[in-house]
Amino acid sequence: MKYAAPTPLDYFATLVAEDESLNLLEAAISLAQDDHPRLDVQASLAQVDAFARRLRERIGPETAPPDRLRLLTRFFHGELGFAGNLNNYYAADNSFVHRVLETRRGIPITLAVLLLELGEQAGLRMAGVAFPGHFLVKCRIGLGEVVIDPFTGEALSASRLDELLAVYRQGSDLPNDLELPLEFFLRAATKRQILARMLRNLREVHRAACDWPRLLAVQQRLVVLLPGDAIERRDRALALQAVGANAAAAEDLVFYLAECGDAPDADALRDRLAELLAQRPKR
Repeated sequence: MKYAAPTPLDYFATLVAEDESLNLLEAAISLAQDDHPRLDVQASLAQVDAFARRLRERIGPETAPPDRLRLLTRFFHGELGFAGNLNNYYAADNSFVHRVLETRRGIPITLAVLLLELGEQAGLRMAGVAFPGHFLVKCRIGLGEVVIDPFTGEALSASRLDELLAVYRQGSDLPNDLELPLEFFLRAATKRQILARMLRNLREVHRAACDWPRLLAVQQRLVVLLPGDAIERRDRALALQAVGANAAAAEDLVFYLAECGDAPDADALRDRLAELLAQRPKR
């Protein structure tokens, strides 16, 4: 009996099945497999491990955490030359870790994924921070934390973070009484949240290009990653309809409306569902 090889989506589903065993770097690298089906994920992992070995050679058992962090940022941004891709920020390649490894250019979240892995292997207590509009990394030093911009390697002061947050608040139109303190936005992101943000970035790239097949591939991953999230099922329904998969789109809309029947868009989506069901071939 012949067995079919697992698809990239099957592989991703295996990687993200359990929080306890979720390898953030491997799952992040695998996101590129829809566009790059021959991508060797293990080769990219080995490249990062080689970087980590070089870094660990400079760290002794007595090296204090502040010195480890300085060595990490100098190695990553200085010696290896990783930096933000200012010239082509919205390119899909910036969301593909293997391409960031090749070009040494990326967006904050892909650079952060690499920085987190190297930091962990260097013995640092680091976490990703889903800051609005610009992903950050923080490192526990003693009783405090240092917040790093992975785009530049800069350590951000509380006043600088407040400035960045003020820009977000001005553009979000939130009432003043709903403003949350800075600490709320500096909470550690889970691995699943980081992957979701990476995928949503990539989804917006494809949406801007009206590339519905690629957008659907990304949305399929979001549903696998967040299987109970009704909004991701709704968004998959819209992507499925865009490529003509009306029956599957209807199934997702039924799920969404069952979970979110009182949502502001529910009436419009009921109309859309009725149209999809009316288009089903009669038996």
